[in-house]
Amino acid sequence: MEGNNEITINLLLLGKTKCGKSSLGNSLLGSYEFESKFFPHSVTKDCRLCRIRMPKFIRRMGRELGLKLQVLDTPGIPHSSLSQNEVKKRVRKALSQYFSQGLHMALLVLRADIPLCEEDNQHTVKLAENLLGPEWKHFTAVVFTHGDAFKEVRMTEDEFLRSAPSTLSTLLENVHGRYFFRDPTNKTLHEEQTEFANQILHFVRQNSYQTVQFNNKH
Repeated sequence: MEGNNEITINLLLLGKTKCGKSSLGNSLLGSYEFESKFFPHSVTKDCRLCRIRMPKFIRRMGRELGLKLQVLDTPGIPHSSLSQNEVKKRVRKALSQYFSQGLHMALLVLRADIPLCEEDNQHTVKLAENLLGPEWKHFTAVVFTHGDAFKEVRMTEDEFLRSAPSTLSTLLENVHGRYFFRDPTNKTLHEEQTEFANQILHFVRQNSYQTVQFNNKH
């Protein structure tokens, strides 16, 4: 995880088609690396890893360290042209290929501006559980995209969570309250990147920088 002058954090993006995974990945990277467009079909078909280095991002034990984020974007489930088994196969292969040192955090991406349908979200949760194993709850956080929609209906994030289905409350409890909202309104890409990097770093510190391993997973 850690070199002489930087800390590396490995991140996995999971979510249903059109949830905003690739757009979130671009915010984490601070650049437009992942394809994120409006199409009547699933855009992402293959897993893709992108990296960004943020020099002198944190201070640890009296030393200034850079932060290296490695972000793995994945196809959504359900997918317009890939079966669920094919998506799982591609993601599992990419995890073993790119994250030989382990995964620090899987980000489950959910849209906050459409009804939270239990069946659709369960596909994503089950995928995380299938890929990460029984310890998935300790290495997973939820990201709500399209948070700017709250302004249109004059709803706060707390009001949204209080009115959400019990399945969502259970999910947030399972991941130990690790979640954040993405609202790009009036924020530059750099500001979003800094905000999200700090939030994820906080989650990773809660886990004492531990990782979930994939080398021996089936």
